[in-house]
Amino acid sequence: MRIQGWMFILVGVFFAAIDAVYWLWSKEPAGTTALAISCGLGLMIGYYLLFTSRRVGDQPEDNKEAEISDGAGEVGFFSPHSWWPLFLCLSAALTFFGFAIGWWLFFIGLFATVMSMVGFVFQYYRGNFSH
Repeated sequence: MRIQGWMFILVGVFFAAIDAVYWLWSKEPAGTTALAISCGLGLMIGYYLLFTSRRVGDQPEDNKEAEISDGAGEVGFFSPHSWWPLFLCLSAALTFFGFAIGWWLFFIGLFATVMSMVGFVFQYYRGNFSH
């Protein structure tokens, strides 16, 4: 994870340099903003990966002498039958569609998004699949 973190930090620094050059030459706000957001996202992901690598420790991908079999094992838990991601995406689309249509639709979509997030987070706390 440490290698990936430094790669994203370098991507963020690269976009920061390109953003400065682009702003000086073009004075165009949309492209400058997009490059600044790209810089921020690269730095944010890089910081998260570096912060997580300190807590998790060395991974097989950080070792130059590691074999493919060193990374075998359980990766994590992924819900195979959850409908909540679909509802969350649809309600988020309704929320952003509300920006174009009107505030009333935005607030309906915002309520649906919050309810979908609550359902997605707490789907294993009740019913047949509770722990």
